[in-house]
Amino acid sequence: MKNTNGKENINRNGQSQKTESISDESIKDSTEINKEDEHKKRKLNKESFQYLLGIYKYMMPYKGYFFSGMVCLFLSSVVLLAFPELTGNLIDVATGDESFLLDSINQITLALVVVIVIQVIFSFLRVYLFAQVSEYSMADIRKSLYQKYLTLPMSFYDKHRSGELMSRITADVALLQDTFSVTLAEFFRQIITLIVGLGILFVKTPKLTFFMLGVMPVLIIGAIIFGKFIRKLSKKTQDQLATSNIIVEETIQAIATVKAFTNEIFESNRYSTTQNSVIQTALKAATYRGGFVSFIVFAIFGSITAVFWYGATLLAAGDLTSGDLISFIIYSMFIAGSIGGLGNIYGQIQKAIGASERVLEILGEESESELTYTTEKSSTTQNPIQGNISFKDVRFSYPTRTDVEVLKGLSLDIKAGEKIALVGHSGAGKSTIIQLLERFYNPQTGTIEVDGKNNLEYDLSFYRSAIGIVPQEILLFGGTIRENIAYGKPTATEEEIISAAKQANAFKFIETFPEGLETLVGERGVKLSGGQRQRIAIARAILRNPKILILDEATSSLDAESEQLVQEALDTLMKDRTTIIIAHRLATIRKVDTIYVIENGQISEQGTHESLVNQEGTYNQLVRLQLLDV
Repeated sequence: MKNTNGKENINRNGQSQKTESISDESIKDSTEINKEDEHKKRKLNKESFQYLLGIYKYMMPYKGYFFSGMVCLFLSSVVLLAFPELTGNLIDVATGDESFLLDSINQITLALVVVIVIQVIFSFLRVYLFAQVSEYSMADIRKSLYQKYLTLPMSFYDKHRSGELMSRITADVALLQDTFSVTLAEFFRQIITLIVGLGILFVKTPKLTFFMLGVMPVLIIGAIIFGKFIRKLSKKTQDQLATSNIIVEETIQAIATVKAFTNEIFESNRYSTTQNSVIQTALKAATYRGGFVSFIVFAIFGSITAVFWYGATLLAAGDLTSGDLISFIIYSMFIAGSIGGLGNIYGQIQKAIGASERVLEILGEESESELTYTTEKSSTTQNPIQGNISFKDVRFSYPTRTDVEVLKGLSLDIKAGEKIALVGHSGAGKSTIIQLLERFYNPQTGTIEVDGKNNLEYDLSFYRSAIGIVPQEILLFGGTIRENIAYGKPTATEEEIISAAKQANAFKFIETFPEGLETLVGERGVKLSGGQRQRIAIARAILRNPKILILDEATSSLDAESEQLVQEALDTLMKDRTTIIIAHRLATIRKVDTIYVIENGQISEQGTHESLVNQEGTYNQLVRLQLLDV
């Protein structure tokens, strides 16, 4: 969806409305602000963890799975820590140093096998249970996000790009899924290993344990320093990749324009430039990672060498058995692995906090219904809308350009069943009037009354169900012709769909397709011609059977013969319905009851075609210009 001056707004009904006075610069600025906010560093503190807790509520319906998984995680971690102890016992029995309760090699080996089997079983159950939680809870988050997207006001979409919103429901949720299914489990496992492992070492070999802890700070400090630089460069790489992906997305969406202007080489060079930046940053990050790995290898093996030296000294002095030394080494490896893993987990949790914050920000946005003062929530309690419309001193500026007033105290009255036309130069405010009537936006001052009641007081779904629109530029969904026509009334029968198609002069060309109504229209309806897409939209509006009908130059894409037939269908459709026509071709509005000429957000002229054409003014000038074109 693009919201730029004179460009098209495409809503969920496949309708397009031109949005006046919204500049590309304002959208760009707001996007940059969102991008900067998205990549702020999230510190791990009480406030940041509140975001993860906000996501955790989606896991509450599956808390049984979650806590069972935590139990399995704890048991698998604790049972695994018996492995070094039994290994040391096995060495001592083999060397004959001491006599243990399990005093045979076979018994200790059997105990090791049991530990491994128990570990395998609990690990499997932990992975499976956490997968249950993450899959279901993340699916719930995606559903909530999608439902929120459908209820957000148009002003929200003026400030956010579609790629950004897609990233929330895909990349951010995927990151959260990895966090709750893998990262958090690893975090708790490493903590358990670290605490229990150190406790065992302090009990069994206190001298060697204190010596090991003396060299550990070097490893930790180095990991923190390198990790900081690596995270910073990784984040920069992700930013640059996101920028390059936006180029791909926009180019594919506008591929016809790219080819029409022969800008393939320009776009290719633009993408190559961003990729080169990605390569340079990624290589710089790889340099730090290489240095980090080298440091870790040196620190770990240096620590192991020092521990071996001190352990050998204790062993020679008789303060330590061979089995105790082996157990200590294995425990130390477990603990070192936990400490090393915690650094990476820390970074993953930071990313998850950022993702959860961005997701919750979307979910916390006010929906359209929350932005109005609806007093009647149930459509069953409301009388059917008749179609009387009254704009009273309406002033309006788009949220992205509050400094530009599009409508300046506009007032007009339309009686139920009346046909009126809005004409005027591009940017005068015609489409804005329609968008306010459809409640895509709300006026800053003034009111819009429908049947004598402020239109904000109606239940939103009930209100919009009474309005149908046939836009000039049609974007269909990528399903079948049947699905696109039935979008106007999902419960429509086969007979109703066919009847609507016939009235819109669409059934004739539909029958020429081998699949008929089951013909796939392609993405955005690309497999159909412009005229065919428009007739599908007309059929959809006919099926909707609205009390208020909006026609945005609905016959402009048709040939002369089809235009005549469709115009007859529209004449039938307009009977007993309040009809508003946005007209560019003035020949199509000669029969309307009243023509309103919109200039600079106000009504400058009004009257019938005959009265306006016979007086000097904007309408007369527009008629002459079109006659000159003929």
